[in-house]
Amino acid sequence: MENGSKLLINTSILYRSMQKFYDKRLSEYDIGSGQLPFLLLIYEHEGISMQELAKMGAFDKGTITRGLVKLEEQGYIRIETNPKDKRIRQLYTCAKTKDIISAAYMIRREWWEQVTSELKPEEIEQFERIQEYIAENARTSHMEMDYHTRIFGMQKLTLLDYPGKLACTLFTGGCNFRCPYCQNSDLVFLNENLSEIDRDDISDYLDRRKNVLEGVCISGGEPLLQENIAELLFQLKEQGYAVKLDTNGSQPKRLAQLVEEGLVDYVAMDVKNALASYDKTIGLSTFDLEPIKQSVAFLKQGKVPYEFRTTVVKELHTKKDVETMARWLEGGAVLYLQQFVSSEKTISTNLHAYSEMVMHEMAELANRYLPTYVRGIE
Repeated sequence: MENGSKLLINTSILYRSMQKFYDKRLSEYDIGSGQLPFLLLIYEHEGISMQELAKMGAFDKGTITRGLVKLEEQGYIRIETNPKDKRIRQLYTCAKTKDIISAAYMIRREWWEQVTSELKPEEIEQFERIQEYIAENARTSHMEMDYHTRIFGMQKLTLLDYPGKLACTLFTGGCNFRCPYCQNSDLVFLNENLSEIDRDDISDYLDRRKNVLEGVCISGGEPLLQENIAELLFQLKEQGYAVKLDTNGSQPKRLAQLVEEGLVDYVAMDVKNALASYDKTIGLSTFDLEPIKQSVAFLKQGKVPYEFRTTVVKELHTKKDVETMARWLEGGAVLYLQQFVSSEKTISTNLHAYSEMVMHEMAELANRYLPTYVRGIE
């Protein structure tokens, strides 16, 4: 076995064994191995910010959010807003933590003694040096990788995109669909001359407008294709904004994870058509519909406010399609039928909109199954 494989296997064994040990020993305190590092670091650095905690342990934002939510729910920590900078959330332990901290340290010591029981003091010291060196290399390598969500468009103010809120809309690049009626072809195909917007510029703008804007819409393209989308959403939440996510529903696991982590406040899912007509509507010859079904089913659970919406195109949708689609969505919160509008950025140039009368007739058919409204009538 090569050295790299040995490191991978041995690290995995250590990690999984440590998890089992800590989870068993901590069970009476209603926390587990995943929360303990956060609790100890907060106890040792009272008032530490979320950003500092993430940097100290090279934790990703989603992991931190899940861990801190559980610790707060259990009464071990409290999260306070820095009075001098509302963007900064500071972390403090509660009295409950001080009651168990000695036990936590003892459990940590027991684990260390167990895994180093056959080593001499000088071997333990050498192991600690090597482990620290490898960990620092891993941390540095991770920090040098640029996985941030890339933003290629920004609408600084919108009264329409986020229901009930003044908002800004950010557009990510890239999409796994090729819907002929899509008006953001530049974001789908990512033309070479498409300029990326600096994230610091976006952050500065949102800081300046926080007394005016209430929410931020994340659209695309398909935002959930972005590997590190959680990091962007976490930042927006840290700045005090409600977050609306526009998605095509093709990434149900990531959608559910972001909602359950509290990083999304509203979801607009583009339901393209009745299932039998999905392929042609998204511009693909074949497509697995199961992820779409899973996303619809997840949103119907009502864990987050949401809407279904469909852009209706004369060449792609019939009244029967709309009714069949609505029957599939039955029990959902709301469906918006959007009138197609052509533009110079539309992928296909030979498509047409239905009249206002036909749009309302379609809405009446769909309204038998879930509340349905027409949007975007000219």
